[in-house]
Amino acid sequence: MRIDCLVAEIGSTTTVVNAFMIHGDDVKFLGRGMHQTTVDDDVNIGLNNAILNLKKELKVDELVYDELLASSSAAGGLKITVHGLVYEMTAKAAKEAALNAGANIHLITANRIEKSHIEQIKQIKPNMIIIAGGTNYGEKEIAFNNLLDVMDLGIPIIYTGNIANHERIQSLHKSHIKIVDNVYPRVDDFNIIPLREAIYETFEKNIIHAKGMKHIFDMVSDTIIPTPGAVMDATLILDELFNGVMTIDVGGATTDVHSVCDPKGEFMKYHDGEPRFKRTVEGDLGVYINRIHVINTFKPNELERLMGMSKDELIMLAKQEPFIPKTQAGIKLFEILTKQCVHQALDRHIGDLKRVFTTNGMKVIPDGKDATQVKAIFYTGGALLNTTHKDEIITSYLEKSTTKLIPDQHVKIYYDHDYIFASLGVLARKYREQAKKLLLKSIRFKGDIHET
Repeated sequence: MRIDCLVAEIGSTTTVVNAFMIHGDDVKFLGRGMHQTTVDDDVNIGLNNAILNLKKELKVDELVYDELLASSSAAGGLKITVHGLVYEMTAKAAKEAALNAGANIHLITANRIEKSHIEQIKQIKPNMIIIAGGTNYGEKEIAFNNLLDVMDLGIPIIYTGNIANHERIQSLHKSHIKIVDNVYPRVDDFNIIPLREAIYETFEKNIIHAKGMKHIFDMVSDTIIPTPGAVMDATLILDELFNGVMTIDVGGATTDVHSVCDPKGEFMKYHDGEPRFKRTVEGDLGVYINRIHVINTFKPNELERLMGMSKDELIMLAKQEPFIPKTQAGIKLFEILTKQCVHQALDRHIGDLKRVFTTNGMKVIPDGKDATQVKAIFYTGGALLNTTHKDEIITSYLEKSTTKLIPDQHVKIYYDHDYIFASLGVLARKYREQAKKLLLKSIRFKGDIHET
């Protein structure tokens, strides 16, 4: 059997390979293969075994493919540290760009980098360091000196600060320093896309240095991007179709929320510092690795009542059940924890309506990301897709969150039925229109789309 394109998602624990046929506008998802990621040895072994599993699933003896694209979160994913001038301005802009590219941010600093920060960076061993700071032709010394402080750590650096520093950075003649447009060129102007693309390029260039990734390009024929960044790319395409979207992905270790929307018209003047597209990563909310932590987020006796168990019995059950639960009690706990992860993550991602007292009396103003204009919510990831009462997870949140800047209670909810959002984010970088069609197929959309 000949296949046009395979897209591999190389995770820290599992490698998934999705197969696609692409003939002009005619595009089809054929199926998937899976295998444990062999990150301690050579990821190509796990990748080849996932392709063997794909052959089995497709019931073919021979499989030939024209190209293989990939995303990866193996070898610890994409670890980044971010260093700006003012936390709520340049540092925040760089942080949002890094998150949208799929990064796990381990350190954010504002103003001058201190010796203690250098020691933290050495311990973190990030894949790259982001240096921001200063609007264009404004303050430039702090960003430049921060760059000098980390320049000799042997870590790839992306400079995305005041463009007045470009010439003297270039004169350093350091091949591991990449210069891109200022992520915060003017006050309250987030210029995220150039930094996001530079992160992708730097990630691909340096991923071969991670353990187990040495021979990855022996098989992959094009760009490798971080898997969470690929999910955001798919979300951005969906926004072109729906004009205001949110994607929720609950995993074993983290819960990611991606939103792309403008604020309500009357809230626009309060929305400075909030990007149109935003990703939050909740590293403490997951249904497997972080089960115990999620259990501890419930109110006293709430989970015990829902499960009909004591706290000790709950902890024992959580520790015994595998990633995919086997018992009825385990399945019930899995679904309750999935719902809790979504609610907690949305609380952190979505802004609030707050009362403030002014000289003209009390006013209610928005604070944080305004998601009121989200018209469609998408579920992806195994945890959400395998729950029984999917819609109720969102509807129950919207009913109780009266002070949050939430979508309308009748917002449309769609599922990534084929579980291919990440793969389509990768595919879209080369086959955008085809990926768009497959996204609509995966969410089982029936109706008219008016692209924005």
